[in-house]
Amino acid sequence: MSATHDLAPPGAPPGPSDGRPPRRARARGTAAARLIFLGPGLGYLLVLLLVPLALVLGYTLFRRGRFGGVVYETTTENFTRLFDPLYFDVVLTSVKLAALTTLIALLVGYPTAYVIARLPRRWKTIALVAIVIPFWTNFLIRVYAWVILLSGPGLLNKALTGTGITDAPLGLLYNQGAIVTGLLYSYLPLMVLPLYAAIERLDPQLAEASANLGARPARTFASVTLPLTVPGILTGCVFVFVPCLGNFVIPEILGGGRSIMVGNLIRDQFLKARDYPFGATLALAVIAVLIVLLFVQAWASRVYGEGRRG
Repeated sequence: MSATHDLAPPGAPPGPSDGRPPRRARARGTAAARLIFLGPGLGYLLVLLLVPLALVLGYTLFRRGRFGGVVYETTTENFTRLFDPLYFDVVLTSVKLAALTTLIALLVGYPTAYVIARLPRRWKTIALVAIVIPFWTNFLIRVYAWVILLSGPGLLNKALTGTGITDAPLGLLYNQGAIVTGLLYSYLPLMVLPLYAAIERLDPQLAEASANLGARPARTFASVTLPLTVPGILTGCVFVFVPCLGNFVIPEILGGGRSIMVGNLIRDQFLKARDYPFGATLALAVIAVLIVLLFVQAWASRVYGEGRRG
């Protein structure tokens, strides 16, 4: 196209003269197309995320009624109650159990993901399906299966006493160890899959170059593989820590209610105490922790990503 066709004469109406629609019409068409494609997702987020979050935020500002419910008088008492030693201990216990589960999941999940990433393609697919298979079963059924395994007359105690390792059944159920076991079993795939994706993306030539320079496998892993998979480690840790922190089913079933986590506390405030404002404040605190973790994970991934490109 010649330059004379790109320049409109003075006083001519805006828009190209090559048969295309005017620029403003094209912009309106692009905006309409974006709205059509983004509309369902935005509507979903608006109805199921932003509106409930606004209600939770609103409830935190009001008082509990004498017989439960909400009295629409503003107060900051709900936020000061978060630091009450009784509730603060529950939060600390929740963080401790969730962090311990995340650490064990990382120690178990990293070698698992590493081995899967190095398998032949056919066996790699089979291993990934085996990792995901537990998600095909109902969550409650999987949790109750651990009751059968860990109870006094359960299969594990029968195996221990039958082989003579112990003289009497061990107390494997209704304690924090059982809670960590249940959380680890339920959320371990959420650690393995991001780690597998991070290890799978590694360029094999980097490890070959490290070996050619005389580095042993352990040095290659510590200096090349591990630093380059930090974004996957952070993603897996967030994916495991957050649902562990808010879980209330596993502490109830496998912990027997002896170790209360923040998820149980939120449920009790809504369903038993009917203290909606304080329950909403606890839920908002968990959401705040989630948002902070996501920002930290995004920041660390960006920093390590820039380091890799540099």
